[in-house]
Amino acid sequence: MSSAIRLLDAASIASDSSVSGIDAQQLGSARDTAARGNSRARNSFPFSAIVGQDELKRALLVAAVDPSIGGVLIFGDRGTGKSTAVRALADLLPPIDVVENCPYGCDPNDHDSCPSCPPSGTRPLQTRSVKVPMIDLPLGATEDRVLGALDLERALAAGEKAFLPGLLARANRGFLYIDEVNLLEDHLVDLLIDVAASGVNVVERDGISIRHPARFVLVGSGNPEEGELRPQLLDRFGLCIEIRTPDDIAQRVDIVRRRDAFERDPVAFAEAWAEGSTNIAAQVAAARSRLSQVHVSDETLERCARLCLALGTDGLRGEITLIRAGRALASFQGHDTVGIAQIREIAAPCLRHRLRRSPLEEAGSDARLQRTLAEHLAE
Repeated sequence: MSSAIRLLDAASIASDSSVSGIDAQQLGSARDTAARGNSRARNSFPFSAIVGQDELKRALLVAAVDPSIGGVLIFGDRGTGKSTAVRALADLLPPIDVVENCPYGCDPNDHDSCPSCPPSGTRPLQTRSVKVPMIDLPLGATEDRVLGALDLERALAAGEKAFLPGLLARANRGFLYIDEVNLLEDHLVDLLIDVAASGVNVVERDGISIRHPARFVLVGSGNPEEGELRPQLLDRFGLCIEIRTPDDIAQRVDIVRRRDAFERDPVAFAEAWAEGSTNIAAQVAAARSRLSQVHVSDETLERCARLCLALGTDGLRGEITLIRAGRALASFQGHDTVGIAQIREIAAPCLRHRLRRSPLEEAGSDARLQRTLAEHLAE
């Protein structure tokens, strides 16, 4: 692999100028933390080595900066790197501190709502660092496996009534990934809608009554040709990405070359791209710490409202998501204020799945969205 490739960074996502607004000491500290997190052995394709798919990478980074945006839905052709990008992002992020022996991975600074953690101030907490959870939810998973259920082993062996946490507990403070999300069983969709909205999983069954934190970034991927997603769940995703097979020969060759190099020697390939991945991880960490300081002007709010009104989006989730995503993107790029440039960059993922479709409009077409963006978000 050439030295040029080894030194290539994720320039399409974060240029040197985009970091200029971030305090140097803050970014340096974040980079040190990210480097420690990325020193572990990698099993995933490096995020910084992904070719193209800029809108997808931007959306995932924005969701990582502000998980309250509501997750990312990725629709596209098979074999376009949807799951690769998701797993690469989770592997990219620095480790998180959790309460020792807590089945929900609670934050040591925010654990009062946890049924397993001791109340604050009662005794010193033991903590440890773990990778950001990346939990797969299989299409055939049972309700017990997802929500959690009675621990039968302890019930039979010791006669104790205890709760066995499910996938939602393991995903707390991380990512819950559903491949082929449009094929998910309806009863699981209903469960996810409730938990994704509240951030709390409530289990009332088998003589058990328990509430535990379940705040996660919901990421779903699928092929729209294989079925539609239920509107109730579709609305819960903050961002929606549509990706297609690249038609540029040079880009296709570059993708195949990098994938082949990764499969032949994953460790060496990850080392070659470690600097780029560490820089992106540092920007995410710095952006999280300064997110609350980013200002949104009344003029920007008004233009977002006018845009959503012109598009005819249902409810107000469009505006709310647009402002949150714009703030996260501005923070990631090192800006103190959300400008029209950030809104323009993130508007399509925020709004394309909230449009009312015309019977005469081609399904999945972005033409009306792009026209309206050009009219309302011009400088």
